[in-house]
Amino acid sequence: MKRSKYRIAGVISGIVMILLAILFLFQTQKVAIKSVVLSTPNNVATQEDINVELDKPSSVYVEYWIKGSSEKFKTISNGKQKNYTAHLLLLQTDTTYEYQIIVHNLFKQKSKVYSFQTREQSPWLVFNWVNNLKPHDASALGDGMVMLCYGRTPGYIAMVDGTGAIRWYWQIDDIGVRAAKFTPRGTILAMLRPPVKDAIDDKPKSHEEIAKETHGPMRRGSIGFAGGTAIAEIDLTGKMLWRMDLDKNKDPELHIIHHDVLMDEQQNIYTLYRPKKIVDMTPYGGNGIDTLGGDGIVKLDTLGNVLKKWSAWDVWDIDNDPQIMKFAYDRFHMNSLTFDKDSNFLVSAALENQVWKINAKTGELMWKFGQNGDFKMDTSSYFAFQHSLNINSEGDLMLFDNSLFRKESRGLSFHLDTTNWTATTHIDAPLPKQKYTSRMGSSYLLPNGNLLQTSAKTGTVMVTSREGKDILWQLDSYYVPYRAEYVPASIWNKYFVKE
Repeated sequence: MKRSKYRIAGVISGIVMILLAILFLFQTQKVAIKSVVLSTPNNVATQEDINVELDKPSSVYVEYWIKGSSEKFKTISNGKQKNYTAHLLLLQTDTTYEYQIIVHNLFKQKSKVYSFQTREQSPWLVFNWVNNLKPHDASALGDGMVMLCYGRTPGYIAMVDGTGAIRWYWQIDDIGVRAAKFTPRGTILAMLRPPVKDAIDDKPKSHEEIAKETHGPMRRGSIGFAGGTAIAEIDLTGKMLWRMDLDKNKDPELHIIHHDVLMDEQQNIYTLYRPKKIVDMTPYGGNGIDTLGGDGIVKLDTLGNVLKKWSAWDVWDIDNDPQIMKFAYDRFHMNSLTFDKDSNFLVSAALENQVWKINAKTGELMWKFGQNGDFKMDTSSYFAFQHSLNINSEGDLMLFDNSLFRKESRGLSFHLDTTNWTATTHIDAPLPKQKYTSRMGSSYLLPNGNLLQTSAKTGTVMVTSREGKDILWQLDSYYVPYRAEYVPASIWNKYFVKE
């Protein structure tokens, strides 16, 4: 009997010791929140920063939700620290949010529930872009958004959700934004474009106006057709990490860049530039010495130092070019640049109605694809004045066919077989004829199998079925969007995740 009592007493004593040890650990691990400060960076209604100061370095994050909603979001912890700033992004405007600060060391500590109210959206950012008079099934876009750029001043990049609301916004006052793409490190690389008199493509046009346009040689000057003079990198909090003003570069050939900017995994920058070539044009029907306009690719570091240049003139045979006089001042009109799956370059040579593959190391012209190219293909899939080259999620080459001669724009994708030199069309998605655009535009395969297509000159961004024709969702822009990029939901995983 006594032994039983001793055993019970020993167990109780052990439990008490364990509880005391836990209490001691809790007390030693306990973290005090010294201050919580809220701010709204750049007065953007869809963003709130919460700065948390602790009394000792700890792992901390913020859990937040719309008041009354069961859907919760969690910011990403960046290791142990005394000062932690949580970036709450993509907030809904004019909405009450609640949040808790979570300190997560050996024990999880939750603060009391705080709240804040987002302000109304700035009136200049409220557009009737998506409405019930046009197709507006937001689910057709999936979980992502659409990124648009405004090329006049003040320039901006906006991310728009399926309801047409701007959920992310970045503005720059002294220059426009012509084009933007995501980088491998989850930032945005933007081509900046100065205000110019070339306003011909600023306002959307009707199908009838576009159909009547005539297309002669490209002779609108170097800054026309999506030219830019600077590049900037912006993170998703809206902070500009750096800006490179190429019009101040010591190399005059780089004062004008155009159409595309890319970053590789090593954070090198690539863009298109306009190398010239001085030629005696007498043998070709000209009047002596003339300066020809061409295109090339330049590789830069983030300080603007030139690492490598490639010019189309290096691989072009002028003597066997029957159109050298007609297109002397803009011979190739390269309007898109991207990486192939093997990291070599793909460029759209719009005036040749071809895509070229360029060896990134040697500058060799590896192949041409399109009319009079190196691949056998269905002639019904010939494209003309194409834009927005990309490798889609199926591994196929995708592009937007402006179809100058058919006057029926469409998205196309191809599987290219470089053993048998054949091209198989996998996607042929024409837009309705009234959405024909003779210039600009884009087509991308969405994760849900639909297509995001831009009829730039009509000011229309659409989600269509894979077969085209059927518009499931439509955004009507008040200006001409050069293209519309898809913003995947995963791009935000560096900042927050759904609980």
